[in-house]
Amino acid sequence: MSYDDSDGIPKLGLGTWQNTDGEDCAHSVKYALDLGYEHIDTAQAYSNEEYVGEGIEESSVSREDFFLATKVWIDNLEHDDVLETTQTSLDKLGTEYVDLLYVHWPAREYDAEETLAAFDQLYDEGKIEHVGVSNFEPEHLAEAQEILDAPLFANQVEMHPLLQQDELHDYAVENDIQLVAYSPLARGEVFDVPELNDIAEKHGVSEAQVSLAWVMQKENVVAIPKATGEDHIEDNFAALDLELDDEDVTKIDDIDRTSREVDPNFAPW
Repeated sequence: MSYDDSDGIPKLGLGTWQNTDGEDCAHSVKYALDLGYEHIDTAQAYSNEEYVGEGIEESSVSREDFFLATKVWIDNLEHDDVLETTQTSLDKLGTEYVDLLYVHWPAREYDAEETLAAFDQLYDEGKIEHVGVSNFEPEHLAEAQEILDAPLFANQVEMHPLLQQDELHDYAVENDIQLVAYSPLARGEVFDVPELNDIAEKHGVSEAQVSLAWVMQKENVVAIPKATGEDHIEDNFAALDLELDDEDVTKIDDIDRTSREVDPNFAPW
C-alpha cells in the first residue's frame, strides 16, 4: 500500500470500537500502522481517542502517510458542541486535522442545518479534510447533500455478507460517496456461514479474509474491521491479497440470510 491523499480513502482500515484498554489500543494502532495499514478509525463515543493518538505517536509512520477518521457523538451535535468537541478530539489524537469527520448517527442532538453548518466551518478551517456521516439512510443522505457546502464524502454503515446494504451501495456509487463498512465480519458471524466456509477452504484463507475481500472488491466500498491482537490485525491485512472470482462473489451475493448486529433504539431505520 502507498497512501496518497489524492487517492481518497484506503480500502482497508483498523477499527477501534471497544478497544478501550489504553496499552492494548495504543499497541494495536502502532502495530497496524507499522505493518502497513493506512486508515485508522475511531470515535468520541469509543473513549479511546487519546490511546489512538498514543499509538500514532509511537508508530514509525508520518501523519501525512495515513488516513485518520473520528466521529462526533449524538450528544455533541449542536453547532457549538461540534466545534468544541472536535477540537478536543484533535487534541486527544495529537493532530491538527483529521482526514474524515463523521456525524456518528442522525439522532438526539442532530439537526441537519445546525450540525452540518458546523462541519462546513471545520472543513473551511482545515481541521477536517472530508465531511462524512454514519448510519444514514438514503433520505438523510439526500438532505445532507442539499445542505452541505462541502462535498459529502462518506457514509459509514454496518455492512457484511449478512447485511449487504444494496440500496446504500447503489446510492454511494450514483453519488460518488464512499461506503465505509463497519463490523464487516458481522461480529464473528461470518465464521459460521456455509458459503463463506466453502470459499475460505477453496482459497486456503480465513472466512474473515473472504468477507473483507468481498467488501473491498465492491465499487466505492472500504472495510474497517476491528482488531486488537497482532494475529487478527495480520489476518485482516492479508485480505488485500485475496481476489475472489466471479463464482465466489455470486455465491456470497446470493446468501439468503440477514443479520444486523448494531441496532440501537435511536437508529433511523
